[in-house]
Amino acid sequence: MSNISEIIAEWYVHNKRELPWRKTKFPYCIWLSEIILQQTRINQGLKYYLKFIDQYPDVHMLASADLDDVLKIWQGLGYYTRARNMHETARVIANQFGGSFPSSYKELLNLKGIGKYTAAAIASIAFGEPVPVVDGNVYRILARVFGEHTPVNTSEGESVFRKLAEHILDYRNPGQHNQALMELGSLICRPKKPLCHDCPLAQYCRAKHSGLIPDLPVKIPKKASRNRYFNYLVFMHHEKTYICKRNSNDIWHSLYEFPMIETSEPLNIKQLVKHKEWESLMSGSAYQIRNISGIYHHKLTHQNIYARFIDIPVNGEAPYLEKHFISVTLDSIVQYAVPRLIERYLQDLK
Repeated sequence: MSNISEIIAEWYVHNKRELPWRKTKFPYCIWLSEIILQQTRINQGLKYYLKFIDQYPDVHMLASADLDDVLKIWQGLGYYTRARNMHETARVIANQFGGSFPSSYKELLNLKGIGKYTAAAIASIAFGEPVPVVDGNVYRILARVFGEHTPVNTSEGESVFRKLAEHILDYRNPGQHNQALMELGSLICRPKKPLCHDCPLAQYCRAKHSGLIPDLPVKIPKKASRNRYFNYLVFMHHEKTYICKRNSNDIWHSLYEFPMIETSEPLNIKQLVKHKEWESLMSGSAYQIRNISGIYHHKLTHQNIYARFIDIPVNGEAPYLEKHFISVTLDSIVQYAVPRLIERYLQDLK
């Protein structure tokens, strides 16, 4: 199989998608694209990449930005830890490295938010270091071509597949090789309904010849998702409402939301008003419940969020809300970074 890398390279030259980060070896652009495309499809990530490049054309601009502004541009991409780590790493590169990215795989691994996959992509594409990229697309190709049944989401699997990736790596042009593999996995060797008749590696593929395409790669089942119930209280007081920033070590850290009561199970409104947190939020204020939204379902990794929004006009004074929350108009919430779930609710209000 010594000519696999040549076959992949030839296919890539004629079939690759024209994407802006493929037209440069500038490490900032490559890093930015790789962070955005983690857990994100290219057709969605492209517009975010262009927005970031337009707003922050280099690492110094990103480093000097306010985190809230970065999160606002990121809004809708999900997995917000990526954005927070990206902002922190930009500051490290700007302040400790003079704006120049470390040029080796091992050095890149020391930066927050840069794991083995991202470090390999930057090192190989920007700096030509012969290190293989192993992501979901590459796992899939290697498992099928080599007929490898070791589960990909285990430490043993990581070792096995890294060795296979090194075995076919083009040491003369590792950046193009890695991009070609990822593109082949994305366009041809897809998880479901792969286009085997268009695959340049079909003649070598053991899974194809053995009828094992649907069985590879092997993955150990993920743990079951847990359900969470968010009751958002949309207080309206003198034409303004209240929001706060999430600062706990939990999902959506540093994003803004309405006051919220989380419960372990769905509660009806009579049960909710007896909750101790409800009493704290009301703190003697006169209120009435005007409307209760339908359920908004938002799926995260290992979590299902079921949220509803309770519209509550407040009459008279609201000292607790004024003290502990930010007072804003509903229209001005768009200036803050909020979870996609709340963004959907605000869009529905319009």
